Amino acid sequence: MTMIFGVPMQALFGQLLLGLINGSFYAILSLGLAIIFGLLNIINFTHGAQYMMGAFVAWMLLNYAGIGYWWALLLAPLAVGLFGVIMERLLIARLYKLDHLYGLLLTFGLALIIQGLFRNEYGVSGLPYAIPSELSGGQRLPFMFLPNYRGWVVVASLVVCLATWLVIEKTKLGAYLRAATENPTLVQAFGVNVPLLLTLTYGFGVALAAFAGVLAAPVYSVNPNMGADIIIVVFAVVVIGGMGSILGSIITGFTLGLIEGLTKVFYPEASSTVIFVIMVLVLLVKPAGLFGRTA
Repeated sequence: MTMIFGVPMQALFGQLLLGLINGSFYAILSLGLAIIFGLLNIINFTHGAQYMMGAFVAWMLLNYAGIGYWWALLLAPLAVGLFGVIMERLLIARLYKLDHLYGLLLTFGLALIIQGLFRNEYGVSGLPYAIPSELSGGQRLPFMFLPNYRGWVVVASLVVCLATWLVIEKTKLGAYLRAATENPTLVQAFGVNVPLLLTLTYGFGVALAAFAGVLAAPVYSVNPNMGADIIIVVFAVVVIGGMGSILGSIITGFTLGLIEGLTKVFYPEASSTVIFVIMVLVLLVKPAGLFGRTA
């Protein structure tokens, strides 16, 4: 058996794949957080609950309406994104001119309410969600076995992350979004509906979380605590990449997922804390994060 640094090659690449899958979820979720904070200046602690809602909507569509995975990838983000739009209009829009702490406390409270409602209705045990038949099975590679669905998760997350970055950084719509947060009065003078733009931006960030939830449903069990288990790590990813940095969130999410996977091979005891150790070290050297801009 081929060994790399004293570790069987198949075990090493298997953990790298798991790390890359985790990194895919970190990247999509931190991207949504970065969009909402970078463009709206709201620390959205409800993001984990919205990720969980995406998985639950996919499960409900399958079990109550017979609507499968592929349609759920479209419908669940739309449904949860619409919920986010309503939440933004009724509650969050009132906090834009206040300190970040108010948005954090509001969204943290909303997250607890949402998780409590789902926990009361469905309990804490995981609900299974089957892998779509088109993505069942896997590929026998020379160095490892690659499940088709795991490969799909990585590819889909990469495509969504890069497409989102291109839209925000390289298109006229993205320019309007950035301008609306920096000088809303001027942008509104040009006939742009700034409140609607901000509402749709929040809804899109929420939809990204729900999309990640649908991707995660066949990988992890669908349960009310799945968002609470990942959101703290995702916030650490955002801080390391730089609060509000779109590209930083994407790169940092995938990179930290791989580092976490390697840590599980060489030092398993540190795998649950390595991201937070990296966060502390990065903040000591560069408080704005790796890709963040100092004010």
